[in-house]
Amino acid sequence: MLADASRAPNVAIEFEGVGLTFTSQSDAPTVALKDVHCRIEPGKVTALIGPSGCGKSTLLQIARGFLDPTRGRLRFVEIASGKATGRPAMATVWQAFNLFPWLTVIENVAFGLELAGVRRAERETRARKAIAAVDLSGFENRFPRQLSGGMRQRVGIARALVMQPEVLLLDEPFGALDAQTRLVLQEQLARLVETSGTTAILVTHSIEEAILLADKIVVMTARPGRIAEVIDVHLPRPRTFATTHEPEYAALFDRIYGMLRDEVMRAMIIESEGLKA
Repeated sequence: MLADASRAPNVAIEFEGVGLTFTSQSDAPTVALKDVHCRIEPGKVTALIGPSGCGKSTLLQIARGFLDPTRGRLRFVEIASGKATGRPAMATVWQAFNLFPWLTVIENVAFGLELAGVRRAERETRARKAIAAVDLSGFENRFPRQLSGGMRQRVGIARALVMQPEVLLLDEPFGALDAQTRLVLQEQLARLVETSGTTAILVTHSIEEAILLADKIVVMTARPGRIAEVIDVHLPRPRTFATTHEPEYAALFDRIYGMLRDEVMRAMIIESEGLKA
């Protein structure tokens, strides 16, 4: 559903010594990222987690091509040949729903296909399949105002899936939802990603979300963002809320929390010092 099922993802994304500094005429430069080395494996889910302001979303925007690093480089490497290649097809799910309020669900989902010049019959078929994949069949002709927050985010996910991206970028996709809805959608997204074999990069503040969805968790430091540790998640799939009761889950949660707690405290000190300045 996420990508062409006839071929497995074959492009790794490599951050090589990536740094990014934001400059301003009125304020001192802000170093957002510094010397980031990280490899996103094809066909895997990689979660980026760290304190607020550590550069998680910035890394996502660099991968997407919305920002250029001021140091280092971003490479896309074809696994089969080991050679550099172009940026693979990508789609993004944001925390904000970003739906067009004047379009119906199916029109919102099919919008990108229309821009891409896909014929009407094909884009309707693909849109209906994407809507079914997020369990919204029957709501095709509703408008966003007629949907709950969780349903609107599922429309956003369907809109990304319908483009059949090679890489799915998820920037705090459930951050605006209540805890109960978030749990349900985490399980649903885990199921979709597990069955697709797509490459996905998830930005999240939630340790639980990272463990449930990811094959690899990249823990980042407080600003300037660096890679503190890369942790492989070996918990069996499928993963659901029941997974959170497993001893292996608890051990992994404690390990990540221990690392994040120190970084969050450091971020708070940096923020308070900035306010005093």
